[in-house]
Amino acid sequence: MEINQQCVVALTWTLKDSLGEVLDVLEEPVEFLVGGDDLFDVIEAMLQGHEAGAKIELQIEPEQGFGDFNDQLVFLEAREHFPPEIEEGMTLEGVSLPEGCNPDAPRDVIYTVTDIYPEHIVLDANHPLAGIALRLSLTVEAVREATEEEIGRGSAGTGFFRIAPPHEMTPGNETRH
Repeated sequence: MEINQQCVVALTWTLKDSLGEVLDVLEEPVEFLVGGDDLFDVIEAMLQGHEAGAKIELQIEPEQGFGDFNDQLVFLEAREHFPPEIEEGMTLEGVSLPEGCNPDAPRDVIYTVTDIYPEHIVLDANHPLAGIALRLSLTVEAVREATEEEIGRGSAGTGFFRIAPPHEMTPGNETRH
């Protein structure tokens, strides 16, 4: 079956930055809805017309992927507002930021704790891959018709390329690989 809108593709890949450093390897096929919310437009465009077994190489510029890094989404917050067990790398929903945090900090995003200092914590709402040009080597492992449920949901259940706050996630629709 040829890839077109409203079909599901099972993909494996190697994701690298522009310097060739491997950022992610997906060895077991994961299904994505073409024509839904699962993939970036640039990936969907490259998949069109291919069939199972196709190997595709593409570069994804920040504006085609996770966006440019926005320094307005980085916040320095007082350490005293956070529990002692907080660690670098943890993620926090904006809606659950502790009392006393910057009132201008968006509440509809996910923050990553990027640094912890004795008096401050750095919260970053940028996607971890924001501002990075990516090189994607992918293999189309399988192609099938999408179900009506998948089309209605706009997803095959995998949202690797879309980050949503946990309160917006539905079961089976994890947003990070």
